[in-house]
Amino acid sequence: MDKNGARDRRPRIEHAQHLRAQEIPRFGAEHVIASMQPYHAVDDGRWCEERIGKERTKGTYAFRSLLDSGAMLAFGSDWTVAPLNPMTGIYAAVTRRTWDGKHPNGWVPEQKITLEETLRGYTVGSAYAEFTEKVKGTITPGKLADVVILDKDLFAINPEEILNTKVVLTVMDGRVVYEREGK
Repeated sequence: MDKNGARDRRPRIEHAQHLRAQEIPRFGAEHVIASMQPYHAVDDGRWCEERIGKERTKGTYAFRSLLDSGAMLAFGSDWTVAPLNPMTGIYAAVTRRTWDGKHPNGWVPEQKITLEETLRGYTVGSAYAEFTEKVKGTITPGKLADVVILDKDLFAINPEEILNTKVVLTVMDGRVVYEREGK
C-alpha cells in the first residue's frame, strides 16, 4: 500500500461454487465478490454429492448464504463451458432444479434467491466486479444503454417459463444490435 497508495481494490473469487460453511461469512466481512455461474448449480447438482460428499455440498452455490453475509454476487454464463443463454442461469438461481428432474423443489433449496437478486447479480454485481458500475449495470441517465427486451415479463411468469423466454430486441450503448424477426 505504501508504494502504490490507497486505491479501490475489489477482491473476488472466480467460480466461488464449493465453499466451506465457515468461510461464507468472510465474503461479506472482507468485501470479497463471489463470482459464479448459476447454470452450473443445476448441472453440477446431478453428481456433486457423489463426488465431493454430503457435507461439502451444503456450501455449494451458496447464493442465499453469500447474500445474507453481505457479499456481492457477480454472475455470468461461463460460455463456452456452459450455455451462453442467460435464461438458463436465471432459471438455475431462482429454481435450483437440476436438469435430470431429480430435485423438483430445487437442489440445496435453501440457497435459492429471488428473481430480483438474480438479475442484480447479472447486472449491478457484474458491473461492480469489473469496475464499470459508473457506466453500466443499471438503467440510469448517462450510463450506456445496454438492455434487452424480452417476450415475457420475468416477474409475471411461472419460473418454468423462464427457459422459454426469448429476446426480442438488444440495445448496446444505445444502438439496436439485434431485433428478432417476426416479433
